[in-house]
Amino acid sequence: MSDAVQLPSTILRIPRLGSLRSLINALIGTAALLGLWWLGGFVVENDPDLYAFADFAPAPTLERLWEMIASGEVLTMSGPSLQRVGLGLLFAAGFGVPVGILIGRAPRIHEVTNVPFQFLRMISPLSWMPIAVMAFETWDGAIVFLIAMAALWPILFSTAAGVRRIDPAWLKVARNLGASPLHLLGTVILPAIAVDVMQGIRLALGVAWVVLVPAEYLGVTSGLGFAINDARDTLDYSRLAATVVVIGVIGFALDAAIGQLVKKFNWVRAAAH
Repeated sequence: MSDAVQLPSTILRIPRLGSLRSLINALIGTAALLGLWWLGGFVVENDPDLYAFADFAPAPTLERLWEMIASGEVLTMSGPSLQRVGLGLLFAAGFGVPVGILIGRAPRIHEVTNVPFQFLRMISPLSWMPIAVMAFETWDGAIVFLIAMAALWPILFSTAAGVRRIDPAWLKVARNLGASPLHLLGTVILPAIAVDVMQGIRLALGVAWVVLVPAEYLGVTSGLGFAINDARDTLDYSRLAATVVVIGVIGFALDAAIGQLVKKFNWVRAAAH
């Protein structure tokens, strides 16, 4: 009996040890990155040919970052960018999820669309920039279009792959119970592919976040990309480096948040089984 009572505490200690080890390893990796950054800054500062770029070093960058946070500049520059990325992802998901379900459910449509979609997927999203500028009346509209083009394909293909992995027996049972196509979609297909859709959105966010900065080099006067461009033009290298840090932190936080959603949906699906 005593062994049976002690077993749960032993089981609970193992995940805690794993979490602690993961945290320690993450701190080691972060420290190594900061060390390399400091070393690079030290080399630049002591090189007569590169001395002008000494503000890229950690000390001036972090000092400027704190000033930008205190003044609210970080929020001001981040807000428009987050809005553009959010709209781009929304449009990409609004098109990619339904089309992904369609090509996942219909082999003939998959065969017809596979080559065109794979071809379009391999075109750099920034290649659409001239078309976007001509097609949209506002710079914001053009940027959202570029982000949507970048985010579309991971969502579409991840959704289609999820649909093809659904056990046909589930659909057969639902039809035998009298489920209509709409009811089948809401009660079987969407819950079954929720993890795949979220993983597609996570991949799409990474691509969209990379495309955001060069896309905001267009005629807008707000956003993280504009801040990078403006700091470069004014030779304000500490602000430029601080903005790069902001981009990395926000991107990391967004990815981590979606990662938690993926884990949640995985847990729900595992519990359902």
